[in-house]
Amino acid sequence: MHKYFIGSYFLTIIGFIAGYLWGEHVHSGTGLMCVFIAAILAVLETSLSFDNAVVNAMKLEHMSEVWRHRFLTWGIAIAVFGMRFLFPILVVSIFAKLDMLTVTNIALTDSHKYAEYLHATHAPIVTFGGLFLIMLFLNYFFNHEKTVHWIKFIEAPLSHLDNIKGIEIIISLSIVMFLQSFMPADVKIPVIMSGLAGIITFLAIEGVSHYLEKHEEMQMAKAGANALKCTGLISFIYLELIDASFSLDGVLGAFALSSDVIIITIGLAIGAMFVRSLTIMLVETKTLAKFLYLEHGAHWAIGALAVIMLITTVKEVPEVVTGLIGLFFIVAALVSSIIHNKKGV
Repeated sequence: MHKYFIGSYFLTIIGFIAGYLWGEHVHSGTGLMCVFIAAILAVLETSLSFDNAVVNAMKLEHMSEVWRHRFLTWGIAIAVFGMRFLFPILVVSIFAKLDMLTVTNIALTDSHKYAEYLHATHAPIVTFGGLFLIMLFLNYFFNHEKTVHWIKFIEAPLSHLDNIKGIEIIISLSIVMFLQSFMPADVKIPVIMSGLAGIITFLAIEGVSHYLEKHEEMQMAKAGANALKCTGLISFIYLELIDASFSLDGVLGAFALSSDVIIITIGLAIGAMFVRSLTIMLVETKTLAKFLYLEHGAHWAIGALAVIMLITTVKEVPEVVTGLIGLFFIVAALVSSIIHNKKGV
């Protein structure tokens, strides 16, 4: 089992060394405290992202070995520098009407001011992620071809709702319109645009992914390896967007522990690497096939996370609540799977 986490252990060591040196550089004598905060952030990111690992594993099972490796290498670079560092800077830059170099300079030299900017853009950021995850949740359960149900009295009726064309979009747009009614006047438009962007992004990726899967045999016959490369790339982008949506809440919540963007990035990066290692382990050990309801639990956790993210646009929700709800669904699904296996049904 440890072989799957060698890269994570290595990144942890490098991260702690970098955190210590950065702490000593910024303020002499704070190196160990910075390492401690990074460790807490890493543990939180890992423990709160098990549902993310399960969903990633579902998609990764259908990807080639090459793309699995790229997910662990290229993907971690995108997750760390893209989502945990550059994306928040980009969002602040857009809404604060400042160029990215100025915002980057503020993030590195005036962490408290940067945290204030980030807090001011909280609602649009989590609305994007929340609506993307809502679409993912609805798309999984609104499927008449889905025959395995965990919470049967809820999931069985839900599975037939996809007979109503565009029902997921109708529900998601209704959520956006309902949500914006609670927003201050200066945030209404950004929240609406972010919500629409989350929905459109999901539909675009899902649509292209579906198209490539549907025509894969024909493409392979005509283009050979190029078809595989294209399909793998779309799946890779899809996984990165899911990871991005999961990470938004964690990035914003991390500022409750530290206002130093470098320490936050280090801590969340270590956690993200452990989540990726866990994903690879789930795929290669065929864990999802052994536990029938684990996927269901993960998607219920996603739905809960999405709702909580949207609630945080108007009311603060402690990170521990988010984590415990997600953990409850995962553990409950795991226990149900074990009971199912023992019965041999």
